[in-house]
Amino acid sequence: MKSLVAGLALVTGLTLAAAAPAAAKGCIKGAVVGGIAGHYAGHHAVLGAIAGCAVGHHMAVEKEKQQKAAADAAKKQQQQQAAQPH
Repeated sequence: MKSLVAGLALVTGLTLAAAAPAAAKGCIKGAVVGGIAGHYAGHHAVLGAIAGCAVGHHMAVEKEKQQKAAADAAKKQQQQQAAQPH
């Protein structure tokens, strides 16, 4: 258990030090989940944390893209409705 906590602290610290706050979206949550899963899957907490960070960040970026696309579509629809004669 001590190695899990130490590994997560190390990976989290290195990730935060190397990445800008905006670039770290999803990384912490993914690292924690990946570290726990890696620990139970053969004592590979650090590898799990690294993979979890990558997956968590990817998912956060994809979610942000989807939200931006939905907002852009809503804005475009509002502009079209405003341009139509009543």
